[in-house]
Amino acid sequence: MAPVRDNADPLPQPAGTATADALLVALSPAMVALMDELPDTMFCAKDVTGRYVAVNPVFVARTTERSRRAVLGRRAGDLFVPQLAERYEQQDAEVLRTGRPLRGELERIRRLGGTSGWFLTAKLPVHDDAGRLVGLVSVSHDLRAGAADDETMASLSALVAAVEADLGARWTTARLADAAGCTPATLERRVRRVYGVTPRQLVLRTRVDRATRLLAAREGTIAEVAAASGFYDQPSFTRTFARLTGETPAQYRRRTAR
Repeated sequence: MAPVRDNADPLPQPAGTATADALLVALSPAMVALMDELPDTMFCAKDVTGRYVAVNPVFVARTTERSRRAVLGRRAGDLFVPQLAERYEQQDAEVLRTGRPLRGELERIRRLGGTSGWFLTAKLPVHDDAGRLVGLVSVSHDLRAGAADDETMASLSALVAAVEADLGARWTTARLADAAGCTPATLERRVRRVYGVTPRQLVLRTRVDRATRLLAAREGTIAEVAAASGFYDQPSFTRTFARLTGETPAQYRRRTAR
């Protein structure tokens, strides 16, 4: 199967290994073509050596390149800042080593124009007809609040306000539901519908959002930012922040400080 082509950006055959060819054969042409139609979702397929063999335009726009031609056949380290590339490669290695999918991975990724936003990532191993592992496919969906009824939005506004007012609290599902004025089951449905994450992921996202604002404004030391953002201590804050954003707090502060 040849890579998907379009008139604006004709594609060469990816740099050329048997592993790349095996992955392309295993992929559905219709599925790969459909990925081009998703406006808020990054898609890629990598062979077992870590080389990209298929990407969509949204993925290309998040790299240092401007065309799929320049992306195919390269690796994460060639296209992303080191912190992001290292995280992607660690995720890929785990999926390929275990053969288990990665689902629901909450990440903060820079969007077009340099702004950053929250994405939910999934990665699945790909096998050929003989059952051999030939690579993986990955999607990262841009999480933006969707349309919802007034009752839902009022409930979630109350929830977010409560979490932001006490980031360091132990936010159990029951406590979150109480803050939202609904049952745990209703809370789960509402948060997933509007934010695309679980209630616990929403709490974590809120804590990291607070931290990014404080870091960019140079308000306090790293330890003080950790405490103000609801983290138990600085080491746990640094580990979590780096896992979700691809940068340590210190690196983020140096890059964004105003």
